[in-house]
Amino acid sequence: MFPSIHALVIMGVAGCGKSSVGQTLCRLNGATPIEGDAFHPPENIRKMSAGIPLTDEDRSGWLGILCDELRRAVAAGQRPVLACSALKRSYRERLREAVPGLGFVYLELTPAIATRRVAERPDHFMPASMIDSQFATLEAPHGEPLTLVLDASRQDVSQLAAAADEWWRQHWPD
Repeated sequence: MFPSIHALVIMGVAGCGKSSVGQTLCRLNGATPIEGDAFHPPENIRKMSAGIPLTDEDRSGWLGILCDELRRAVAAGQRPVLACSALKRSYRERLREAVPGLGFVYLELTPAIATRRVAERPDHFMPASMIDSQFATLEAPHGEPLTLVLDASRQDVSQLAAAADEWWRQHWPD
């Protein structure tokens, strides 16, 4: 018997495919997508656009909003899928405290691939120059509970979403 996962976070550094995998996963299983970037305050967007890494203080209010969004969706009977970097363990713990039964899918890839992917994204506020700071902040969730690690450098979006879907379905509440 697997422990129940009521909501899921697709996490990793910029360029790993969080949004694309999350949206594809939601199409596979009828879950509700939540795009974490949509909840950043304008000041955070301004800083990141200017190549200035966010601090824990910058992220605190944003994480609070994401906790509220996850709680609201679960209370409404939805299965939310949040696309969110969740780079530090303390950020993930805050999300876990807000929503018991929260699972994480970590899309792991190399700095070189992340830099290339971010450089190729049109119309996104995160410049490729920020990738080094993302990896400097990252505390990979290896060994954390209810966490699936997928190699985002060797699989495409549909393969990653299918693997996440298969894993999550094993943890759906009865």
